Amino acid sequence: MNGGPTRIAVADDDVLLREGIASLLERSGFEIAGQAGDARELLTLARDRRPDLVIVDIRMPPGYATEGLDAARTIREEFPDMGILLLSAHIEVEQAMELLAAGHRVGYLLKSRVTDVADFVETIERIVHGGSVVDPSLVKELFVARRRDDPLDLLTQREREVLALMAEGRSNAGIGRQLWVTEGTVEKHVHSIFSRMRLPETGDDHRRVLAVLAFLEAR
Repeated sequence: MNGGPTRIAVADDDVLLREGIASLLERSGFEIAGQAGDARELLTLARDRRPDLVIVDIRMPPGYATEGLDAARTIREEFPDMGILLLSAHIEVEQAMELLAAGHRVGYLLKSRVTDVADFVETIERIVHGGSVVDPSLVKELFVARRRDDPLDLLTQREREVLALMAEGRSNAGIGRQLWVTEGTVEKHVHSIFSRMRLPETGDDHRRVLAVLAFLEAR
């Protein structure tokens, strides 16, 4: 980033949604680097204008399968520091799992979340500053649809609550405020989660993502 406004590219074949997101972001102080209606246009836009972040619909023309996601993977390979926010009308996280596992500057939101302007802007800021965000609606659904070998069986109820808030991209301080406990207590819960789920000794930010992904894969 160059110290100016965060530059964002928006890719979605729905013109009204795309224009709406672009307008919302401009009113919130972001700069729109460009818009794209399909994956090919997005790749050209990313390469030519090098935005700080791209917002990508997972399903795009011509096949409405994973064209947007495939373009996002290419962008991550070519520009590792470019933020990526995936949008989807439905929960289909399995397809995005590999990209989310990168653990930095990446997010996954349901399109219905875009209507909450404050949350949407906060999500973008978290991603731009190196964080990762998984839609809380996804986490709530998966709490209901757990399998017998779910890794969450290893966790206490409080640790599950902490993990759910981690998936929303909240910091330890933010989790503490939500649960009315100290930040130090949250840190103990987080490291207990890492230990119980046998996550490797890597950077804590990356392990946070691995913890969430391990949970998502246990459907």
